[in-house]
Amino acid sequence: MNLEDLKCIENNINPDEYLKHYKYVRDNMEHPEWLGTFKKNEVEDILAIGGKIWMYYNPTNNDVVCSVFYIPPKNKSLRKHNIETDEKETGSLGPIMVSPNYVGNGLQLKMMKVFNDYVKSLGQKYIFTKAHSDNIYSIRNILKDGYKLVHEYENERGPMSAFFKIMD
Repeated sequence: MNLEDLKCIENNINPDEYLKHYKYVRDNMEHPEWLGTFKKNEVEDILAIGGKIWMYYNPTNNDVVCSVFYIPPKNKSLRKHNIETDEKETGSLGPIMVSPNYVGNGLQLKMMKVFNDYVKSLGQKYIFTKAHSDNIYSIRNILKDGYKLVHEYENERGPMSAFFKIMD
């Protein structure tokens, strides 16, 4: 399955629709704590400061297939994860979610390419992301995409890993 075969909505995202997809994916995960949670006001606040969501739909039945979230980081958050770059030069790869019926099609890596191109278009040089340390599937893709592990820590969801990438 290719992203090009799906319908992509990336402007005027409806936070309720995004959160419905988020909840559906989380509710169908074996380990939902790997994903964490968002509230509507948090999504709206992130979008208001330059965040961006890509939502991909199956054109046949209009199901949400997958999504990816760009989050502008703050220096405070970067420092917390031992990253010394400036927030203006750094993008943050937020949740990448694939609906259960579409897992196994390589969509996470394909969305990371879209994300990388977007970060480059902003003139940013670095990308930061994090994943639950037990989420070997996401971590494998994060490493495959050129990120390096920079910080391991515990939070309310359990052991977490932070990753950093220098753009080509």
